[in-house]
Amino acid sequence: MAKLLEGKVAIVTGASRGIGRAVSVALAQEAATVVLAARSIEELQNTADMVSQAGGKSKIIITELTEERSIKNLVEVTGEKYGRLNILVNNAGVTHSAKLEETLTEDWEHCLRVNARAPFILCREALPLLKQTQAAHIINIASVVGVKGYPLQSAYTASKHALRGMTISLAEELRGSNVRVHVLCPGGVDTDMVDRVRPDIAKDELIKPEEIAELVLYLVTHRGNAVLDELRIRRATSAPWF
Repeated sequence: MAKLLEGKVAIVTGASRGIGRAVSVALAQEAATVVLAARSIEELQNTADMVSQAGGKSKIIITELTEERSIKNLVEVTGEKYGRLNILVNNAGVTHSAKLEETLTEDWEHCLRVNARAPFILCREALPLLKQTQAAHIINIASVVGVKGYPLQSAYTASKHALRGMTISLAEELRGSNVRVHVLCPGGVDTDMVDRVRPDIAKDELIKPEEIAELVLYLVTHRGNAVLDELRIRRATSAPWF
């Protein structure tokens, strides 16, 4: 039986661990070729091994998301090697915890640079390739803080609001085209980042990265008349309808 993503090429940022690694493996299970982008060659190689075991192919491209030239290189190398791009997953992110009055300008700017500026550049540079395919998807991983706010997270919250807002605007721009744009807003996921920021949440209550990956896989393998623009995903123990 043919796999659902056979012949498809995807870029996943932050592919070295957490949600990015889980998404890469899930896409590979449906025979996608996954371009793995992050900074750590050792961790990316671990992901590449998992992609291979899952039945997919991969290419590692070391990418520094604070540098525009590095982001452009990611798209250029993908285009040169494969000649196409079907799926773009903007997953990589950083966080910062501090009172606003104690937040340094450089900490604020770093959150915006990685969480909002990098996806903007990547979407812009990837769109020519995505538009060449019959059915393409951009999936931006925002956060619950892209919808609401928490104390001590002003920089992170601002960056995820920016990412979500850009996604909404881009979806409107591309309405009726072959490129569909989605945003995921998950609550606490079992990642290193959440371990640092929310150690108060019991680990067995956290959303598993594989659960987010399953939703990404659903979005890129269901292409009917129904479109899911935004998914808000909460922990089962948290309050509903955020």
